[in-house]
Amino acid sequence: MTTQWTLVIHGGSGSMRPETLSPADDAAGRAGLAAALAAGAAILRDGGAALDAVQAAVEVLEDDPAFNAGRGSVFTAEGRVECDAAIMDGAALDAGAVAGVRTTRHPVALARAVMADSPHVFLAGAGADQFGRAHGIEAADPAWFETPERRRQLDEILARPDAAFDSDMKYGTVGAVAVDGDGHVAAATSTGGLTGKKWGRVGDSPLIGAGTYADDRAAAVSCTGAGEVFIRLGVAHEICARVRLAGWSIEDAADTLVDELGELGGKGGVIVVSPDGSGGWAFNTPGMYRAMQTHDSAPEIAIYGDE
Repeated sequence: MTTQWTLVIHGGSGSMRPETLSPADDAAGRAGLAAALAAGAAILRDGGAALDAVQAAVEVLEDDPAFNAGRGSVFTAEGRVECDAAIMDGAALDAGAVAGVRTTRHPVALARAVMADSPHVFLAGAGADQFGRAHGIEAADPAWFETPERRRQLDEILARPDAAFDSDMKYGTVGAVAVDGDGHVAAATSTGGLTGKKWGRVGDSPLIGAGTYADDRAAAVSCTGAGEVFIRLGVAHEICARVRLAGWSIEDAADTLVDELGELGGKGGVIVVSPDGSGGWAFNTPGMYRAMQTHDSAPEIAIYGDE
């Protein structure tokens, strides 16, 4: 074994501040992050693979209605839940992704199946759900994903027809990046998208290279925020490229790409980890749900920018 393990997770970035987030929501967010971190860390602590760890962490967040992924995903303008997810293995550059999923409990598990059990990288819509059923991925009724609070948020958006999506709300994407004891990195991202999205809109989360990327020669990255700008910059791959080709540190690459995101009017953040075990995050919003643990450190959990 060449390195020790590190796990970093996020639960979305946005306008969270101590004065605007209720104590109950603050506690729920931290508890969800702690549970996800524990699930992934348990795998890495036992010598497991980074790929398994990031999937396990994201599945916990997908089941937690406090986050916009899986159960608790936001509604489209038509009143449906459509989930997107991606996963990538830095060792062989294997990747899988899904978009517009409506009846699969864990979209990240479906993305893993696309990677492992198909010749494809990206499946969308009803076909992706069908693929999941054919390969034994746990299904869920569409109603299982829905929560009253997300319905209220949709009603609020629809009451303001001039509003552009949920720009004032939290970008609730969830994600995880890890490096295991063998020095392999992996990344996974999952989201319900934007409240009130139309026309089958897909953001950066399931797009390999935009919202999710992993390369053992560089880093693993998962993004959250203004998807359209992340796509235009190819943020996740660009961070890895600057590390691999220009010799930048993951910290400098992450900070610079978030700065460039802001220059184009984008808001959001990234989590990163490198094969040498270093890890962290960068964001330009008031807050980002985030957590990190390594082989020799206690869990670090934070929400607000000044933590």
